[in-house]
Amino acid sequence: MPRRYDSQDAKKRVLAVCARLFLEKGYTGTKVAEILKEADVSAGSFQNIFHSKDGVLTEFVGIIFSRQFDMARTLTADIPTPAHVYAVETALQLALTEMNENLRDIYVEAYTYPASAEIIHRSTAVELQAAFGAYLPAFTAGDFYETELGTAGMMRTFMARRCDPYFTLERKIRRFLEMSLCVFHVPQEERAQIIAYAAGVDLRAAAKKVMDALFASLSMQFELNPDENGT
Repeated sequence: MPRRYDSQDAKKRVLAVCARLFLEKGYTGTKVAEILKEADVSAGSFQNIFHSKDGVLTEFVGIIFSRQFDMARTLTADIPTPAHVYAVETALQLALTEMNENLRDIYVEAYTYPASAEIIHRSTAVELQAAFGAYLPAFTAGDFYETELGTAGMMRTFMARRCDPYFTLERKIRRFLEMSLCVFHVPQEERAQIIAYAAGVDLRAAAKKVMDALFASLSMQFELNPDENGT
């Protein structure tokens, strides 16, 4: 029989277990029964707190997407404009999903499940307005949100599509940026400069750095103390 914990302890235990299982096995590969067993939490407590496994995913998405643009900004000391930050952050997302299949699974599901997708849309729309407001001065926050719905659909499709010898990571990033920067009315000459800037970043090394930082951050945030494990 699972031990009884208050809701905060039970939530922390589930998140601690899922932080490891999602990254080790992917989101779809992790079963609720595994989560309950390793967290030592009852099905009733799990359902009361998260309702479903998708509810756990929503918690993670709020953490991951709140940090992505900050991570992109730290990669170089002199990113020229917010539009360049957008390009680097976008390239990083695509690189991360190509380097780690479990992260691909997490990201694709995050863009699919309505509650987690809504977090992505709202947080990204804010960044889009900062990056492209100068190119679209008549756009409101709502306009950027609605445009994000379209570019997010492209992002999910590009993430889900694995690279191959023809459709390389570099080609995938270039194609996505060509389309998205056009959507935001970035002039052609500037588009070329921004894409070239993103291509000049060592994305595989940067993605590895971001991935390690993300894993460490999740581990620290949801780590259980020995006494909380009952040992």
